[in-house]
Amino acid sequence: MSSANIALLGAIAGFTIYLGLPIGRLRTPAPRLKAGLNAVAIGILTFLVWDVLTHAWEPVDEALSKRTWASVASGGITLALGLTIGLAGLVHYDAWAGRRRAAYASRPGPGAAATAELAPRNRSQAGSLALMIATGIGLHNFAEGLAIGNSAAQGELSLALLLIVGFGLHNATEGFGIVAPLAAEGERPSWPTLLWLGLIGGGPTFLGTLIGQHLVDDTLSIAFLGLAAGSILYVVIELLAVARRTGLKTLTTWCILLGLLLGFTTDAVVTAAGA
Repeated sequence: MSSANIALLGAIAGFTIYLGLPIGRLRTPAPRLKAGLNAVAIGILTFLVWDVLTHAWEPVDEALSKRTWASVASGGITLALGLTIGLAGLVHYDAWAGRRRAAYASRPGPGAAATAELAPRNRSQAGSLALMIATGIGLHNFAEGLAIGNSAAQGELSLALLLIVGFGLHNATEGFGIVAPLAAEGERPSWPTLLWLGLIGGGPTFLGTLIGQHLVDDTLSIAFLGLAAGSILYVVIELLAVARRTGLKTLTTWCILLGLLLGFTTDAVVTAAGA
C-alpha cells in the first residue's frame, strides 16, 4: 500500500471524531440529561488519561527492563515535562484568562464599550472546556498517528490498518467528549465551531500519520502523550466540579462508569486486533 493511501486512511481515522460532534447541537437538555452528558464525558476522558499515560510509559518501562539508563532518564524527564506543561500550564493560563476578562469588565467610562469591542472575543466556560478537550485529544491523536505511520514505515501494514480501524472507532467517542460540556450547559455551537473543534481534535491523526512514516522517535511520541495526558487531566478536574454542582451523585456515578466502559470497549478493538 502506498504512503498516500496510508495517509488517507489515517485522515479517515482522525475525522471519525465528527461522528460525535453533532450531539453538541442538541436543544437545551433537561437537568438530568445535562448531568449525564457531563458524567459520560468524564468517564471517557478518565479512560483517555489512563490510556495515554500507559502508552507514554511503555518506552521508559522497556528501557528500564534493558537497563539503558540514558533512555530511562530522557524518557522520564520528557514525560514529566509534558505532564507539567499540559496540566500546570493550563491552570496558569486559565487564571491569566480570568484576570484578563475581569480587567476588561471593570474598565469604567465611555471608552469601555470601545475597549470591549477591540478586546478578543471571550468564550464561555463551557466553550473554553470544549476547546481544551479538543486540544488535549488532538495531542493524543497526533501520537496515535505517529503509531500508524511508524507501523507502515516498518512494513507492518496489517497492524497499521488495524490501528486505523481501532483509532477510528475510538475517535468517534472522543467527539462526544469534546462537545459534552456545551451540551450539558445547553449551548448550541455553530456548525463552523464544530468544524473547527473537529479539526483541532482529529486533524493531528492525519499529520501524525504523515510524519510517522518518515520519523520513528520515542521521545517525540512521549512528549506529545505527556502534554495530552496533562491537558485532559485538567479538563477532568473541571468537569468533576461541574458534576458536583448538579447534586445528582447516583446518576453521575453510573454515567462515569458508562463512559469508562465505552473507552475500554473501543480500545479493545485495537488490542484484540494487534494480538
